[in-house]
Amino acid sequence: MPQLTPAGQMAMQDIAQRHGFSVDAVLSMLDSVINGNGSLAQFSHPEFGGSGQWMQGGMTMIGDMFNGYLKGRVANLCDELSRLIASQPDMVRSGSFQSQSQNGNYQVNGQSNSWASNTSFGGAANGNSLFAPPPPDWWGADLKWPNSTGGQNGMRYAWFSQARRLAVESNGNVTIYDTLDHQIGGVSQQQSGGYSVTFTSQYGYVDLSRLPVVSVNGQPVAAAPVYNPPFVPVSSNASYTSSNASSSASAAEGDIFSRIEKLAELQSRGILTMDEFAAKKAEMLSRI
Repeated sequence: MPQLTPAGQMAMQDIAQRHGFSVDAVLSMLDSVINGNGSLAQFSHPEFGGSGQWMQGGMTMIGDMFNGYLKGRVANLCDELSRLIASQPDMVRSGSFQSQSQNGNYQVNGQSNSWASNTSFGGAANGNSLFAPPPPDWWGADLKWPNSTGGQNGMRYAWFSQARRLAVESNGNVTIYDTLDHQIGGVSQQQSGGYSVTFTSQYGYVDLSRLPVVSVNGQPVAAAPVYNPPFVPVSSNASYTSSNASSSASAAEGDIFSRIEKLAELQSRGILTMDEFAAKKAEMLSRI
């Protein structure tokens, strides 16, 4: 969790007092809401009834499932922390995290978008940040507050679940990966038979070569082009043409037999004479 300023510490104490929770419990929930980008939280604390989940504008679930009073208090706490996070510059971002800040706005794919609005929150907004800015680090200024960091054998990494990014520095090069829906939990290195690094997620081991590369040394990397196989005209493919013609012929025969059955029905109802039916039937059969 990012470090709190003195104003932030006072705000946490005020929130804890008003909601009837300890400061430790409020800080634990704040960390969970930050990891959920301000809109959801997965938490675990005795004061919240154990493990639970909260979603902005949606469900709230706690371990003490029959305690409706506690459930309402937890939901109110999460709502207030969510508003607090939204009031802080740089805390919540939408769109790509590979962007450049310009006068309170950020640009994604050439389009300018605003940060989360700085609505008033107990004096937290309007330049009075509750969170101390993190110092610049090797992964660049655009990524903040990693969930986990580590390194070994000349390689180091940092995982940012909120941004869905994984930063890896090896041989002096910093590569930023898109982690997609992987929840990184560990790292493993193998040097036998070639150097490789894999990360553990809820799906097992994830090879870095299978993750999209966002940037290398701060320079964006274009997505790989989509391969479209060349169009092959039907007339140039003899086997396809033969098969297609056979299918068309079968369909035509089925249509003729269906029409003969309809003619037979009309003849049985007296709408067609026997001679008319025989003539039409012979005409259709001649087309086969």
